[in-house]
Formats: sequence, C-alpha cells, structure tokens
Amino acid sequence: MTRTSPQAGPVAAAEDRRGRVKCVVWDLDNTVWDGILLEDGEVEVRPLVRDTIVALDERGVLHSVASRNDPETALRQLERCGLAEYFLHPQVSWGPKSAALPRIAAALNIGLDALAFVDDQPFELDEVAFAHPQVTCVDAAEVATLPDRPEFTPRFVTPESRQRRWMYRSGIERTAAEEDFTGTATEFLATLDMVFTIRVAREEDLRRAEELTIRTHQLNSTGVTYSHAELAELARSSDHLLLVAELEDRYGSYGTIGLALVRTGSPAWLLKLLLMSCRVMSRGVGTVLLNHVVRRAAAAGAALHAEFVPSDRNRVMYVTYRFAGFEEVGSRDGVQLLAASPGAIQEDPSHLRVVVEEEHR
Repeated sequence: MTRTSPQAGPVAAAEDRRGRVKCVVWDLDNTVWDGILLEDGEVEVRPLVRDTIVALDERGVLHSVASRNDPETALRQLERCGLAEYFLHPQVSWGPKSAALPRIAAALNIGLDALAFVDDQPFELDEVAFAHPQVTCVDAAEVATLPDRPEFTPRFVTPESRQRRWMYRSGIERTAAEEDFTGTATEFLATLDMVFTIRVAREEDLRRAEELTIRTHQLNSTGVTYSHAELAELARSSDHLLLVAELEDRYGSYGTIGLALVRTGSPAWLLKLLLMSCRVMSRGVGTVLLNHVVRRAAAAGAALHAEFVPSDRNRVMYVTYRFAGFEEVGSRDGVQLLAASPGAIQEDPSHLRVVVEEEHR
C-alpha cells in the first residue's frame, strides 16, 4: 500500500503531480486585473482569473498575492472588486517576489513545493524560478488551463476542502488573538475551549483520510499513502483499527486533523501509520491520538509497536513517539520499529477536552 515506488508513463506522472499545488500566489497588475493600478487608476478583474480563483477555491486550493505595488491602494482595490476574501496573507510591497513566497508558505505552514506563482512578466517568473525551483511558475496567459491541470486537481473534493479557506481565516483570527494575549502560551491555549474528538473512521471520513496521507508530511510517521479503496478495505477489516481525529475551538473547526491505522489481532498491536495535520502543531495536541491508541492496546492486553520511517521533514513525529515513552527495538528495510513502554500512559493536555465517540463498524 506504499506509494514510494516510481511509476512509468505519462498517466502515472500526472497522478504523481495530482493535487500538489496547495496555494496559488498571484501577481496583480496585468495578471489579476487588466492594467497597472497606480497608472490607470481604474482597473477591471479579468473574468477568466475570477472564474479560475473561484473554481480552485471550491477544490480547497488556497490563494495569495505577491505584487510590486502600493499596499494600501492594492488591498483597497481587491476589496472593491470582491476578491480580498480569497487571498490569505497577501504580500504587497516593492521587494522581490522571490522573498514574498517563503513568507506566504511559512504563514500557511506549507512547503514551497506546494506553491504556484502566476505572473505576466517573464522576468518575474524567471526570478522566482531561479530562487525557488520547486515552485510551479505559470505565465498569466495560461490561467484558463489551471483547473484542467493535475497539479491543481486533488483526487477528491470533500466538504472539508470547500471550507479550507475559512479554516485558514479562523486560524488568522486565532493568531491575532494570541499575539494580543498577555499571558503564557499555555494560558492562551486554555482560553480556546478546544475539543479533540476521536472515532473509528466511517465511510464519509475516507476521502479526507486519503487526502491526509497525501498532504501531511511533517507529523507523519511513515509517509505511506493509502487510496480510498485501500482505506475502505482496512476500515472493514476485523484485524485493523482505523481512527480519525477532529479538533474544534471557540473560533471554529480545524476539521479532520489526525489519522491512525493499527493492525490488531495479535499479542502485539502494530501502529502502521500515525499522522497529524501541521495546522495543529502549535495547539499542543500532538500526543492525544497516540495516547488513545496506547490506552486501547493496554485495555486489550496487547503490547504496542509502531513503524517509523525517518525523513528530512518528520523529525517532530519521532520526538512525539519518544516523548510518549516509545523506544527503538529494531529496524528493517529503512523502517524503524518502536515499542511502547509497558504502563507508560500519559495524561492528555489539560487545556482541551477529549471526546471518544461511539464506534460504528
């Protein structure tokens, strides 16, 4: 069920790129709108651009701006033309656009390889491509093709995909509230009234579960991806446990942010996959789902082992396992085997409430 093996042929190559772009970063003058704002005064949004932004937004693809412009004037124009709500963390200044893109990626907590950059100027495209070769650069003349390209087309569009922009906007509100808060980080988390919900995966969870295995890299124990069909089979299996986790607080829902796949049916359960969305890394919830699996194994009288595949991006997940009392007990073919210490069950963080829903199998 791993997707680490290379695939051959143009169709397979397209599938490898599918849904890779998580955010499109737009130039403004002669790209989003016709004309140069500071020279022409009145500019009109290009209809194809508006249609493309809306179409990609409905798939869960985010949008931002990197423009050489007067910030106040440009942002006011975006408000006037009804597009401001689509753009997260817009970067409008007179600096290089190659410097703006890392700021956008950091603010969204995604990699530069998940960005696309659209501009009408060859110089700007070349400057970004030189500085960040992992960014997908697109000439503004090709905007109409974006909805048909695999990089901009996730395999599934879920209800959560359609709400992704609003989830990020809620995150911006949280961040602003945190910056204004005068107490400690732990005290701020206690003000959020967080509820962490865990349940056995249902049919309606499987598309989002597949998306999580594809999109999550940092808090991901193995990097293995699973298709919808594979997850459906595992969810029905009598010797596997597929769990999903959701998080919400007083600002709104973070959506489904965690996944655990456990092979049961033996004296030692095996945690095949554990992942958490990077969007919740700062919320102190990284161990909650793992704690739940440890408790379930202990209640069943089973030992618990976990597979871990190290990468240059998932060091935090390894630390999570070690913090929970897991020790290395072996390795094979690049896969490390960790074992939970008997009786080492942690308490969940006090700043949230954990709800375990009734199972539906």
